[in-house]
Amino acid sequence: MDNDYHIPVLLNESVEGLLIKPNGFYADVTFGGGGHSKVILNKLEKGKLIAFDQDPDAVVNANRILESEKYKEKFIFYKSNFKYLQNFIKYSGYEKIDGIIADLGVSSHQFNEKGRGFSFMLGGKPDMRMNNNMKSSAMEILNNYKADELFFIFKTYGELKSASKLTDAIILNRDINSLEELNSIVSETIKTKRDYKILAKVYQALRIETNKEIEVLKELLLQCSKVLKKGGRLVVISYHSLEDRIVKNYLKHNNFEGLADKNIYGIKNLEFKEITKKAILPSEEEIKINSRARSAKLRIAEKI
Repeated sequence: MDNDYHIPVLLNESVEGLLIKPNGFYADVTFGGGGHSKVILNKLEKGKLIAFDQDPDAVVNANRILESEKYKEKFIFYKSNFKYLQNFIKYSGYEKIDGIIADLGVSSHQFNEKGRGFSFMLGGKPDMRMNNNMKSSAMEILNNYKADELFFIFKTYGELKSASKLTDAIILNRDINSLEELNSIVSETIKTKRDYKILAKVYQALRIETNKEIEVLKELLLQCSKVLKKGGRLVVISYHSLEDRIVKNYLKHNNFEGLADKNIYGIKNLEFKEITKKAILPSEEEIKINSRARSAKLRIAEKI
């Protein structure tokens, strides 16, 4: 595991939630630095772990495991978005699996690398692509989206009360080529003593839209229903209310809107049984070690 890449959040709680079987087949759809994957691999005997990540730097971490005599026979890695989970499970020779873990946060490595554009403190270009082979970056969004499209992402994904004012300001200041320019527009438009909180929301909104994170998360959850065995576990760590609400609604109601889905007899149509009725939060001790764990919420469910 590369701790410089990312410190895994809620590591023990999330892996324990999978109820690892030594000969089972599992998926880590957000490999990153390999923190969760390595703990899972240590619990497997003849079992397999399939892992996904589209970040080129994560591939380096995966190759270290693939080159290890201890793990290479138990590990399969795909440089891919996890929205292709079902296809790759079949390609690997399986129909159903025993557990899936997803840590939806941006890695520490991605935040700390200036060229990626995820942090408002480092400067550089507004990129924010998880996969740097993607055509569109946040810069294209800022400079080419229509006003109603910008308003939607700032209001919905950033939950900004001043979404309309910020949209107007960006439209007036088109040809934004640096994060410094973006930060200046935000600070001049939305006056507050806590600039960092507003900037965090703006960057979150742009990152979500750049990587289509909400759409991809919904696709993942729908596929989890299809590929998990009966009794298989789904473990999801989310970091903001939008993600957590989608995960919670799907596990609880079998839809993303949070509406009770019942048959003609009034019985709920469910794919999962919630193991965690309330989200598991990181301890104060973990937050002291890793401040980025502060907003994490862990939910665990079992396939019915």
